[in-house]
Amino acid sequence: MKFTESHLKGAFIIELEPMIDDRGSFARAFCANEFKEHGLNTVMPQSNLSVSTKKYTLRGMHYQINGAEEAKLIRCQKGAILDTIIDIRKDSETYCQHLQIELTDKNNTMLYVPEGFAHGFITLEDNCEVFYQVSEFYTPNKEKGIRWNDPLFNIQWPTDNPVLSDKDRKHPDFIK
Repeated sequence: MKFTESHLKGAFIIELEPMIDDRGSFARAFCANEFKEHGLNTVMPQSNLSVSTKKYTLRGMHYQINGAEEAKLIRCQKGAILDTIIDIRKDSETYCQHLQIELTDKNNTMLYVPEGFAHGFITLEDNCEVFYQVSEFYTPNKEKGIRWNDPLFNIQWPTDNPVLSDKDRKHPDFIK
């Protein structure tokens, strides 16, 4: 795996390095030793699979608070998504800055998101599957969200009319 830290401290773009032969390919997608070498959380007690049938389905912007903050390791295993994170760590040099990266089933790229970030993604085609590992168990009463098009962040989405859940549609603007 090739680890590249993004402009948001602690957020890494991780490129898988597949070994290819006549049978197909093999790549390591997680190694606690390599993650530890880069100072990343290696405890991932929960894995999630998100399946979205429609292009421009937007899920986010989600985060957890009060001891339930999650690090995430995200990979698109079918289709293509525009993954988006916002640094909401008040003591961070990159507070309120965001990063967007396209993750696809072909580009062998993952995104590591540290604790203290809001996370969401939008599908770029029909029938997408996103697999992600998280460092904490989901705690519904500690879940929060930010409105997907909050003007504070000026996030450029590929559509102004995404498919949203009722819950995501009702997220408030972020209070800085």
